[in-house]
Amino acid sequence: MAQEPGQEKSLHQLRQEVAHSRDRLARDLSGLRYELDFPLKFRKSFQRQTVLWIGAAIVVGVMFAVMPARTKKISVNAKATGKSKGEHQKEGILGAGLALGALKLVVTMLKPTITAFVHKKMSGYAADMGARRSR
Repeated sequence: MAQEPGQEKSLHQLRQEVAHSRDRLARDLSGLRYELDFPLKFRKSFQRQTVLWIGAAIVVGVMFAVMPARTKKISVNAKATGKSKGEHQKEGILGAGLALGALKLVVTMLKPTITAFVHKKMSGYAADMGARRSR
């Protein structure tokens, strides 16, 4: 097979090229890492321009403070549903009471299981700690 001119590089030259390529890649990566380090950039910017940052924060805070409140109001016609506001509240309270009662019943029934599980885990942990201390 015919060799192209310039392929007759010595092993030393090839190693130098590889070393230079690695150096360039390392510099490029460190530069990219520096460019993407936004917390460092914010800290330096705040240190250099503290007054500007504090002023901007004050302006933004004042803008939020004086913004008009949300004025859109939604009205619901209670007569269309057929129930008064008090009846809706009674249904909500009744549902919450029913949910709490069911939760209490479930917790009461599962209490022995949960206690046994915790006891089993803690006794295994305590046995491991006792074995480690005796060494």
